[in-house]
Amino acid sequence: MQNKFLLLGIAFFSLTACKTTSLQVANVQTQKNISVNKDLKDDEDFAKFIEPYTEKLNKEMNQKISYTQVDLTKEGDNSNLGNLLADYTFDGADVWVKTNLNKNVDAALINIGGIRTTIGKGDVLLKNVFEVMPFENEVIIVKMKGSDLQGLFNYYAKTQVNNPVSHLYIETNNGQLTKTLINGKEVNPTQDYYIATSDYLALGGDNMKFFSKGESIPTGIKLRDLFIDYFKKNAEINPKEDIRLNFIGKK
Repeated sequence: MQNKFLLLGIAFFSLTACKTTSLQVANVQTQKNISVNKDLKDDEDFAKFIEPYTEKLNKEMNQKISYTQVDLTKEGDNSNLGNLLADYTFDGADVWVKTNLNKNVDAALINIGGIRTTIGKGDVLLKNVFEVMPFENEVIIVKMKGSDLQGLFNYYAKTQVNNPVSHLYIETNNGQLTKTLINGKEVNPTQDYYIATSDYLALGGDNMKFFSKGESIPTGIKLRDLFIDYFKKNAEINPKEDIRLNFIGKK
C-alpha cells in the first residue's frame, strides 16, 4: 500500500507541477476520518497496473554486480568498506581529472556518515550499493595549495574522526600531529594538489571548512554511480586493510 500511495502522490505532484494558473482555496469542508491501516484492501486494478514495473525494478535491483569473501563494514578508523569506497572515489576522479584537466588526483576523502550500512560477504547486489549510498552526492575536485592542506590534517588531529581517505596518511599521538603524507610523500607547501571529495564535504559539511580555501571543480559524476561502475569492474572485491588513519592514544 505504501508504494501505491507514493505513486499516486508522485502522479498528483506531476499534474499540479505542470499547472501555471495560480490557484486559491475558496472553501474547506472537513470529512469524516478514514483510517489507513492493514485492513484497507489493495486496489486489484492498481496492483495489476504496477506489477510489471515492480517486477522490472526488483529484477534490476537484485542483479549481482560483484562478490566479496568478507563482510564489508564501516567500523574502525580504517574500515575495509571505507577504504574501498575512498579508493573508488580516487580512481574514478583521477580518470576524470586526467581527461578534463590533464592533471592527476593526489588524494580522496569521503565522510563515514555518508556510508549508511554494510555489505555482507557473498554476492554484491545492485540494491546493496543503493543501501550503502542512498544520496545523490556528486564528486567534486578541490584544487588546494599544499600550505592549505594543513587545515585538513588539523581537522583529523582535532576530531580523530574516521572519515575514509585514499592516498593520505595521517598519524597523531594524543591528538597531536606526528606524521602527514600525501601519495607517500611530505606535502610541498607551494605545490597545487587535487583532492577528490563529495559536494557535501566540499561545501563545508562535517565542519570541513578547510575546503573553502581551495577551488571547487564539479565533475558531474554521482558518487553512487561511480561506486556501481567499480563494483561491476571487479568480479571479486579485495578491500585493502592498510592503515591510513593512525590515531595513537585515541580515547
